[in-house]
Amino acid sequence: MNNKFLIPCLLISAMAFSQTSVSGYVYEDTNKNQKRENREKGLENVAVSNGAQVVLTDKNGKYTLPIEENQTVFVIKPSGFKVALNSNNLPQYFYQYKPKGSPSDFKYKGTAPTGALPKELNFALEKQNEDKNFDILVFGDPQPYTEKQLDYFKRSIVNEVKNNKKNAVFGLSLGDLVGDDLSLQKPYADIMKEVGLPWYNVMGNHDMNYDAKEDQFSDETFESNFGPANYSFNYGNVHFLVLDDILYPDPRDGKGYWGGFRDDQIQFIQNDLKLVDKNKLIVVSFHIPLEHNNEDNFRNADRQKLFDALSPFQNALMLSAHTHIQQQIFYGKPQGWNGAKDLHEYNVGTTCGDWYSGTADEFGLPTSTMRDGTAKGYSFISFNDNQYKVKYKTAGKPDDYQIQLYVPKVIPHPSKTSAKILANFFMGSKKDKVEYRIDNGEWKEMEYTETIDPSFAQSVFKWDTTEKLFPGRRPSNPEISKHIWTGGFTNKLNLGKHKVDVRAVDMYGNQFSASEDFLVDETIIIP
Repeated sequence: MNNKFLIPCLLISAMAFSQTSVSGYVYEDTNKNQKRENREKGLENVAVSNGAQVVLTDKNGKYTLPIEENQTVFVIKPSGFKVALNSNNLPQYFYQYKPKGSPSDFKYKGTAPTGALPKELNFALEKQNEDKNFDILVFGDPQPYTEKQLDYFKRSIVNEVKNNKKNAVFGLSLGDLVGDDLSLQKPYADIMKEVGLPWYNVMGNHDMNYDAKEDQFSDETFESNFGPANYSFNYGNVHFLVLDDILYPDPRDGKGYWGGFRDDQIQFIQNDLKLVDKNKLIVVSFHIPLEHNNEDNFRNADRQKLFDALSPFQNALMLSAHTHIQQQIFYGKPQGWNGAKDLHEYNVGTTCGDWYSGTADEFGLPTSTMRDGTAKGYSFISFNDNQYKVKYKTAGKPDDYQIQLYVPKVIPHPSKTSAKILANFFMGSKKDKVEYRIDNGEWKEMEYTETIDPSFAQSVFKWDTTEKLFPGRRPSNPEISKHIWTGGFTNKLNLGKHKVDVRAVDMYGNQFSASEDFLVDETIIIP
């Protein structure tokens, strides 16, 4: 974010002679004018960071931190307080110290030179009521590559959410806010303003400055538009930690990117969490998921350091996106997690789905079902003290649309067939229970099966078999889904119409259902 948005929050009385440290006050802005006045008291034990070190304010609200060029100083919002928002509802809790500005030869510009540090760098906080029971909105990868796709995002997601945000108190986008064209970041922020909530953002690999020769400069445009790529804040009994987990250029060969953290980021993670009450729920948000079978996608040592920093906490949740599928990932001792219970990473489905692909719906919007058969959408996370529940919302569908069924339209009589009933439970994992019944018969467990979603496969084959091209873009090839269950048909079905019901119970105890009709018809014998 440009520093001009924060300047009203700062008291700048004189320029400091030394540029190796920064100090100031965190105070309660009782008259809400964004200026520290003598009658306004400082706030004790509030964390402030330079992106590596984290310190607590003293009894007068004062802090002092070492500072280097290109660091961002920010307050870590405590529970029960709020920070100012800019015109796009982006929280203003930071000051970027870039005396020379961002590199001038980048294609997409960053921050203008900030000059010398102010003598006092103060952060204003206002009291607000924060219930320990609250909801947030979570978006995976909006990722528009063009203004047209940005319009798709607005019409398919934002227009729905601004009228369906329920009790959400803020929102979070998990990276790839745009698709490489960083000039779209500001229009994205303009559109997100319409949701009407404070909105936090994670940096994704398609939000980077590809001109950067060092990773620390790969987020210059992101920082200019949204603020630091690594930060934290509190709400209720939850501590939110947001991280840029993309190393660019890849330190292995200088090409592409790699999942992981720099040393200063590891310091920030460790120093931040050391000061957090161990009773809190920790929610860590980043773009690239941690799961991998080898180090091709994410550096093992960095994942382990994050796990070690999280291990003192009984309750933790990790959020990622990037994959354009949806999956529940659990880490235990074999993966290096030593907590009392498995560590849960929710790899969130994307708002752009399969990159705005597929045939158009009745509103002219790409269907854009994800490669694992998950419909495009967004998520609500409900917090109850230090516990959480997640619910996925399919864009354009009722709240209870959680299961996509694949049932053959007709099977032969006698009904001895190899055809299967498939249930794609979007939020499911192998830990969940899914059952089915036919014609109100006995409920039977379905078998968890990692396979492709046949409905999505059919949508792809439709493009490959057409003799006239459809408008838009062919969907990506199907990918193995981690939330499909299968069941078979009994051979005792009579001729005529029948009904299959499916019910699923998720990891939070919520039950969902779906049903589909099918026909049993006479077998046609080949003469």
